[in-house]
Amino acid sequence: MAFARLTALISIAFAASQVATAALTKRVTCSNGHVTANAACCNLFPIVDKIQADLFDGGECGEEAHSALRLAFHDAIGFSIHGQPGGGADGSILVFNATELKFHANGGIDDITARQFPVFQETGLTPGDFVHLAAAIGTGNCPGAPRLNFFFGRAPPRAPAPDLTVPEPTDSVTAILARFADAGFSPAEAVALLSSHTIAAADVVDPTIPGTPFDSDSQVFLEVLLKGRLFPGNGSQTGEVLSPIAGEMRLQSDFAISQDARTACLWQNMINNQNLMTTQFKSAMSKLQVLGQPRLIDCSDVVPVPKPFAGPIKFPASFSQADVQIACKQSPFPSLATVAGPAPTVPPV
Repeated sequence: MAFARLTALISIAFAASQVATAALTKRVTCSNGHVTANAACCNLFPIVDKIQADLFDGGECGEEAHSALRLAFHDAIGFSIHGQPGGGADGSILVFNATELKFHANGGIDDITARQFPVFQETGLTPGDFVHLAAAIGTGNCPGAPRLNFFFGRAPPRAPAPDLTVPEPTDSVTAILARFADAGFSPAEAVALLSSHTIAAADVVDPTIPGTPFDSDSQVFLEVLLKGRLFPGNGSQTGEVLSPIAGEMRLQSDFAISQDARTACLWQNMINNQNLMTTQFKSAMSKLQVLGQPRLIDCSDVVPVPKPFAGPIKFPASFSQADVQIACKQSPFPSLATVAGPAPTVPPV
């Protein structure tokens, strides 16, 4: 719980993928008592209840919620505004899992696809609608997260997404930004999407410590900047760099993006600005969730409303601004208090 200029081609491609929302003058009361902006969304409310019960243990922000959001990203990002790659947010990663789970970047996703597949089969949704509804529901279970949009009516996927479309922790910043640009995202939107690492965890970077989180409490943008002290598991692994906190993993790519001149200030600006982080993440996710999917219906009012973030952001115990590896020179680093007590250890998710 993130190109300065988009070309006309990107604008056209994004416009073509926008949801078909009629000018509604009144809301609809469904037979089950729920109220929605569109009658086509009424049948989703019992499906939301089923997904909460069968996939998220009644509404928890646990491993399944984290993995559902990751699955949605890996499904949708296999898209190019220049044509070719795959169908974007179409659920291909769920039904063509025999192919897509062999991709190196999709390591560790087999557990969530296996967990979701039987629930998906019982809902009657298309794969794309299920994957992206589950991601929105799971994220809604996490305090401090934005209430993600959900757009309904995706057609079944026609083919697997191609390999090498998901950025990896070992990629350079240039390669990561280029891949995002190819999918229609600016550097600011790429950084915003990395807000997802506040509720994410690593399973395969170091397979000896699955479920290792990337931050301690919804403050990945701060903790990635702190001076590294240790590796959380079996020494240095490909794709990670030294972490500041025991039990926490710092991805090589996150740290590189936080230090790169093209993205350092975008990264720093997210610190202790929950409204900026949530609004930009929601906006970028709304764009991601409709890649390649035109004429969808806005059913966002079926998504649970997250609990607010307790805040404010603070330095973890034993840390201060002296531990920050500041890379943004254009704006001052925010003034933060420090949590009292001994240095923390972050538990696995």
